[in-house]
Amino acid sequence: MFASEANTPSGSRPLKWLLRAIATLAVVYAAFFGAVTVAMLQPPARFGQIMKHLPMPLVWGALPAARMWLWAREGNLREGNLAPDFTLPTHDRAGEVTLSSHRGRQPVVLVFGSYT
Repeated sequence: MFASEANTPSGSRPLKWLLRAIATLAVVYAAFFGAVTVAMLQPPARFGQIMKHLPMPLVWGALPAARMWLWAREGNLREGNLAPDFTLPTHDRAGEVTLSSHRGRQPVVLVFGSYT
């Protein structure tokens, strides 16, 4: 028996073990939370490469992943701000369309969806 154990009541050993286990789980959870948060802040292609190695039930079940995702991808656009300029190919791939070419001339509606 160790000297420290001789002075400790036998009933407090399980309590110390339980507290250490809870502290260890809290540290592991915080590290996991931090790692997933850092991954969510990466560009989308890099984020996908990281997330394909994580167990999705654990990510979406143990973490507030939906809220984390909304926070990580919030961006800095606010109501009334100009939309960032972009250039996309036309539907027939014959040319390109730039958002700024329509600014001040006509309204633009962007529709994101799947037509399959």
